[in-house]
Amino acid sequence: MGFEEMVGPVTAAGRDGVRAVLAAPGDAVVALDFDGTLAPIVADPERARAHPGVVGVLRTLAPVVGAVVVVTGRPAGVAAEYGGFAGVPGLVVLGHYGAERWEAGEVTAPEVHPGVAAVRAALPGVLERVGAPEGTWTEDKGRSVAVHTRRTAAPEEALELLRAPVAELAAEYGLVVEPGRLVLELRPPGVDKGAALTGFLRERGARSVLYAGDDLGDVAAFAAVEKLRGEGVAGLLVCAGAVGDAPVRELADRADVVVRGPEGVVGLLGALGEELRGR
Repeated sequence: MGFEEMVGPVTAAGRDGVRAVLAAPGDAVVALDFDGTLAPIVADPERARAHPGVVGVLRTLAPVVGAVVVVTGRPAGVAAEYGGFAGVPGLVVLGHYGAERWEAGEVTAPEVHPGVAAVRAALPGVLERVGAPEGTWTEDKGRSVAVHTRRTAAPEEALELLRAPVAELAAEYGLVVEPGRLVLELRPPGVDKGAALTGFLRERGARSVLYAGDDLGDVAAFAAVEKLRGEGVAGLLVCAGAVGDAPVRELADRADVVVRGPEGVVGLLGALGEELRGR
């Protein structure tokens, strides 16, 4: 099955994106979220690994498109390790929503926002004060701190209990809260996947982009692609709905195509890579 057939019915803007990528792949960027898009969602983020087919399809794609970039909230080096991306020549990882960059095995990044250290110290007391339920845990990402409720008895209720006090703590130290699937991440302002993606596309002089994501953190990237369409950059937006779980509705409603989790993303990218390589 060819790439266009696999994509299936899409919006008019999405069809333009498909055609632009196929017509001039050297001017195209394939941009991808990590967790939930390339790697299945797992209870312990440290155990997340890319789907077994990811490295193979990206190795096929990398030589025939302008660039392949992974845009993630994870530290760039961690995403590169968990994804096995050292095996994909030319691949770039924009970590911490673009605050870090991994390329050719090297990570570059600015200084860490001082509010992160303050929040890291204050957060345990806040969670104790508001009665965070058993199973709530924090993840230190170095440049941000995340509060997870996936392991609690009632994850959605726990998330709602923590939403306001976590937001107050973030604001006190000049940070913002990025919500996700059963997680609240406290991170510096002005850093998001939309800004990271836009900057990378301009750096590469891209004329088209395929972006795939699965969670609320990808909304900013979707919005960036929608804005860039108005500036002449064609775009195809892919929502990676997790198997057994409905995709995030806001992404699904804005997407040109919805696939089933990392397996669906691998199938889509594999079809694109084979079609381009066969030319």
